[in-house]
Amino acid sequence: MTNKRFHLVSLGCAKNTVDSESMAQLLQREGYAPSLVADSAEVLIVNTCGFIGPAKEESYQALSDLAANKRSDQWLIAAGCLSQRYGAEVIERVPGVDALLGTRRWMDVLQLIDKLRRRTSPEPLYHLPDEAITVGTDEHDVLRISKQGYSAYLKIADGCRRPCAFCAIPLIKGTLVSRPMHSILAEARALQAAGVREINLIAQDITDWGHELGVKDGLATLLEALVHEAPQVDWIRILYNFPGSVTDRQIETMAAHKQLIPYLDMPLQHAHPATLKRMRRPANMDWVHRTLAKMRSNLPGLALRSTFIVGYPGETEEEFQTLMDFIEEIRFDRVGVFTFSFEPGTSSEPLGDPVPEEVKEERKGRLMELQQRISLENNQALVGQTIDVLIEGTGEVEGSDEPIAVGRSYRDAPEIDGLVFVEGGAPVGEIIPVRITGAMPYDLSGVVETSRNVITLEGLEIRD
Repeated sequence: MTNKRFHLVSLGCAKNTVDSESMAQLLQREGYAPSLVADSAEVLIVNTCGFIGPAKEESYQALSDLAANKRSDQWLIAAGCLSQRYGAEVIERVPGVDALLGTRRWMDVLQLIDKLRRRTSPEPLYHLPDEAITVGTDEHDVLRISKQGYSAYLKIADGCRRPCAFCAIPLIKGTLVSRPMHSILAEARALQAAGVREINLIAQDITDWGHELGVKDGLATLLEALVHEAPQVDWIRILYNFPGSVTDRQIETMAAHKQLIPYLDMPLQHAHPATLKRMRRPANMDWVHRTLAKMRSNLPGLALRSTFIVGYPGETEEEFQTLMDFIEEIRFDRVGVFTFSFEPGTSSEPLGDPVPEEVKEERKGRLMELQQRISLENNQALVGQTIDVLIEGTGEVEGSDEPIAVGRSYRDAPEIDGLVFVEGGAPVGEIIPVRITGAMPYDLSGVVETSRNVITLEGLEIRD
């Protein structure tokens, strides 16, 4: 009798998590049951990440661990970014892999399993089409979401058409493919019906949604439709805004609708024009200053997050200092810092990797030390204020039986930003006003001022 169980390991970013959960939906519709234990599953899947070197090695390790204990009646599928980009290398490094499933056609997982069932040779199967498609049309009716409690990610596009020299995403995902608006709206309505309080819109470049569909000012158009279709979703967060692409209409739309929370995640990568030009990134820092000032003026309480790369080829101490001065001036609420990772095949490959690793790490340390101070000062300025917090968990203070709740404010995106610890506890799933009483570099603490009715989650149902 066929053991229709699958074990799925998801690595990398939230966008990968959405792909993994979408694959799981397809498998479960076909009668497969998920298994937390690899030994009890027939199909083993690792949805890999291959964006930078450390993520690539983590993916190889996960595949190798499963391959080492795989039985003859099990199949190991390497899915996702690593497989799409490195294909034959994956098979060479992990001989136990039975099939490769790329990022652009993960929705073909059932067809690939069927081919494995009918396989007459032990040779690995390759399913790495160049053509990228999205789902949510009549042909592929599957939710493109990842729901975690009362919060969810909703993926609105895949791929990227930007020319960033350091980035392998276009090699992995292909160019931009926007999902149809009606599919996105149907999923937002489904999340609303399930009692989800927060939707986080994600894509490689969210500001580019609708470009190839011919939608003018696409993101603002989509946001206006979303707040109309899902008015009961309290927070809608916009992640991964591309520099130079945040329009006045987007700012005006965010200012006009309370649901569109004042949170901007714009990965700037650097602040020195020469470095940005070598990166093939937008280098107009005047635009950055004007746009951030405009957003802060129109969106009171705006929370700013950005990401930067240190040690990019040719980065001088002067260029790095320009970045430090910029961060000191703008005073971001959240900052992510990465050391440059040399990626063969990207357009930065001819530049090599000339900045010594110890210099990269030293610069990263200096930048993070600066940002930690800024983050602490920004958080300390919130003490005494009352902010809304989405409660995600409860427990007790260590060493006592005093209740405590843990949640996030609108200033904190899931997984990457800080937390708010609420003394006295609060019901999970509520968004409650919390008076801030304590500040740490990344987290806050406070007490409940009022309470609201708990919203109970129900099953998801799409109505389009």
